[in-house]
This record gives sequence, C-alpha cells and structure tokens, in this order.
Amino acid sequence: MLHIVACIKQVPDTKIIKMNPKTNTMDRRTAPAILNPYDTHAVEEAVRLKERYGGIVSVVTMGPPPAVNAIKTCIEIGADEGYLITDRRFAGADTLATSYAVTKAIEKIAKAKPIDLIICGKMSIDGDTGQVGPGIARRIDIPPLTSVNKVVEINQEEGYAIVHRKLEDGYEVVRSTLPCLFSVEKTINEVPYSPLPNMIKAARYKPIIWSVDDLEGVDIKQLGLKGSPTIVSKVWAPQKPAGGTFFEGNPAAQVDQLLSILLGKKELFETKEGV
Repeated sequence: MLHIVACIKQVPDTKIIKMNPKTNTMDRRTAPAILNPYDTHAVEEAVRLKERYGGIVSVVTMGPPPAVNAIKTCIEIGADEGYLITDRRFAGADTLATSYAVTKAIEKIAKAKPIDLIICGKMSIDGDTGQVGPGIARRIDIPPLTSVNKVVEINQEEGYAIVHRKLEDGYEVVRSTLPCLFSVEKTINEVPYSPLPNMIKAARYKPIIWSVDDLEGVDIKQLGLKGSPTIVSKVWAPQKPAGGTFFEGNPAAQVDQLLSILLGKKELFETKEGV
C-alpha cells in the first residue's frame, strides 16, 4: 500500500485581495483564506493514486491555527489524515525556511509510516516561486519531478514511477526511483464536487497539530525570519499600461493607418551595419 504525503498551503484568495495603497503590500484581511489551487489538484491526484493502487493520503501544512480549514478541505477531497505545524517561531519564513520546517514534519510522519511519494502543487498563488517542493526533495535527498501533468504508473514493488512533465513545446516522459516528489500542474486533473460522506467527515475531523517542540532535531536558527535569507526591500503595484490605438473605418483604411504608424518608426526597419 502506498503512503502518499501531499504538502499544502492556505493562501489568500488573490482574485479578491486588495493592495494597501500606503504600504504597497497585500491586505490579507480583505480576502478569505483558501486552499492553494495548485495544491487542490495535488491532493486530488494523491487520492486518485490511492484509489488506483491502494494506500493512504496524508496532508501536511505549516501555518497559523486557522490553516486547519485547508486540511479539512483536503479531507473533503478524500485525504485520510492531516498534520498542521504551527508555532510563532515559524513566522516570517521564506521558501528556504518553509522547506526546512515541512521537511522536519515529513521526517516525523515517515518514522511512523514510511513514505513512498510526496506530492506538491507546482507553486502557491501568493508567492509564485515553485521552490518549496524541490527544496523538500533536496533536503530529504529524493528525486524531484516538477511540472508533472500526468502520472502514467507507480510501481511500488519495483520501486519506480513514470510521469509526463510539461514543457513549453510539449512534454517529456520521465522514469524515477521511489520515493520521489512530484510538483504538479493544475492540468493534471479536474477536481469534482466532494461526496456527502467526505464533507461530513471533514466537518468532524480534527487534524494532528504540532509545535516546534514536537518535531525532532530542529535547528531553531533555520526557522522563521532567522532562517530566511530572502529580503524584500520594496514592493509596489505595477503601473497600468496606457490605452492602445484604435483603428476605424473599413479594413483597407485600418491597414493604411497601421502602415503609417509602422513606417513612422524607422528603427523597426533599420539594420545594424554588417548585419
């Protein structure tokens, strides 16, 4: 039986969130917290693999106490158990410190139940870095397979996985040893509505909650702000682009207008000497 761990994150809904005009930072109070959309597809894929091969799905996240709601969403999708690591000493973590803390939680989970596969979303919509998944894989010393958009096979007996990785001009088929880590695209699956029994289970579910002191072998210097070398010196909202030029009249007249603009920009047609 497979033991799959899905790493998730609770994020502000960026479709609704507003920027503070004075500080040019996100005002997280203006938007509800949701399960990161990429992670939703990661959990759904983990559940599908569980149904296909048998096993259990655990989810783990780092965040404030309200992040239990993201875990409950995962239980609705079909995950079996959830772990929340929450502590003020985790606050202010960048991707390096986050991957360290989550790795420590995964190591503790693995001691009780050996892990065959870790699945993450490609990135979080509030950070867009895509660094935490590969960072976890590097710390655990397992292969990271990024931009996965199809899982072809998981062979636990022979210890390998075959996936399709999305590229700019197509995809590549990759075979990896197990255990390994997938970071998945949203195109890997479609997330259906949760069945009623899952919703009831999620409403009653109480995740396992750990603080820093519950984890083993933790170097406090690698947590939170102390363990975060990333420095954001300034954040600002980009200027809105100016309005474009509208062409009027019949197609022939519009072409004439376009050519007059292009021909007026001589630098577009000039070539450097010797080229």
